Amino acid sequence: MTVFHPKTDDELLRLDVPSMLRFGLPAEGHARRALFGDGAIAAALALGRLGVLPRSVAYLAGVVRAGGAAYAAALDVPLPGEAPSRTAGAWLAAAAGATRTAGGVDDDETLARWFEAVAALMELRLTAGAAPAP
Repeated sequence: MTVFHPKTDDELLRLDVPSMLRFGLPAEGHARRALFGDGAIAAALALGRLGVLPRSVAYLAGVVRAGGAAYAAALDVPLPGEAPSRTAGAWLAAAAGATRTAGGVDDDETLARWFEAVAALMELRLTAGAAPAP
């Protein structure tokens, strides 16, 4: 039986989300589960603390689905605001590198689904009253 140890918000925020994207997009198994588990939660926390709205992240998922990771990575402002754009830009650059060398369209779809998961987690935190800390 696998035992999962809960992580604090601070522990999750220290995760290397770009690395999780780089290894989790092209690979099934543990790396993908970690990306959609702790990685998505870490991303939701980070963007929530930056004041990003879930609908902006959901919109970015649509951009990735329509144009791919490389297209989204080339955007000057993938999310509203300077700090959110830098954060998402780093994630998109890591993902674009992974999709270029591995699964292409399949990985772009996986990235879009990941951004949708991040948006859903952000929305859940907002509706459950866990507003982002300043």
